[in-house]
Amino acid sequence: MRSFTKTTVGFAAAGILIAGLAGCSSDASTATPAPASSSSSSSSAEATPTPLASIPSLSGVDTAVLLDADFGAALTSLGLTAGTVGTATLEEGSLHFPITGGNVDYYDPAESYRPFVQGTIQHEGSGFSLTAGDIVVELTNFTIDPGTSELFGDVSVNGESAATQALLFNLYGGTLEPLKMDGDNAILTGTTVHISSVAAGLLNSTFSTDAVADQMLVGIATITAATK
Repeated sequence: MRSFTKTTVGFAAAGILIAGLAGCSSDASTATPAPASSSSSSSSAEATPTPLASIPSLSGVDTAVLLDADFGAALTSLGLTAGTVGTATLEEGSLHFPITGGNVDYYDPAESYRPFVQGTIQHEGSGFSLTAGDIVVELTNFTIDPGTSELFGDVSVNGESAATQALLFNLYGGTLEPLKMDGDNAILTGTTVHISSVAAGLLNSTFSTDAVADQMLVGIATITAATK
């Protein structure tokens, strides 16, 4: 464990990720929380239309979160030591979680079919930990639901499962920047990551505190997707 002291898709397909993290994030506060695996089931009962665009299989590169300074200060004030788990890395103040799979379908937003972005962005085998004394909490195997702009993950306490694919973070895209290209990689940055009420309650209970606030800003996310 390292302590803190940082899809083969075309260019058009990268635009689907923008829609998922920007257009849907703008109304995330009104969305009904749902597990990532149930995005399609949350759609209307009408026959499923043909998507305007699809990414049938996501792979690489990663989702990075530039940690907010106030979040780091809050961890310190709580006596928590943070670390990376599995294949996650910390580089220049950003946590990086490799994208390991998933898929995204984009439907015509002018039609009634909702959510108009559906699918998952998976990050199996990585995460981060919070340690205080002999208590170690690990949050791992993150799954982003672009339809609800929510991030789910597994939680363990001292190696014992405490929750499976629980809603851990809410994503808001009001500050999302325009798509950028770096060689063959499409880069989307600016989505803010906030602790959910579920995660706040779980952490407060585990560490016997009330200092972890619902919707506390964790940082700013960047998704890097390979286009070739």
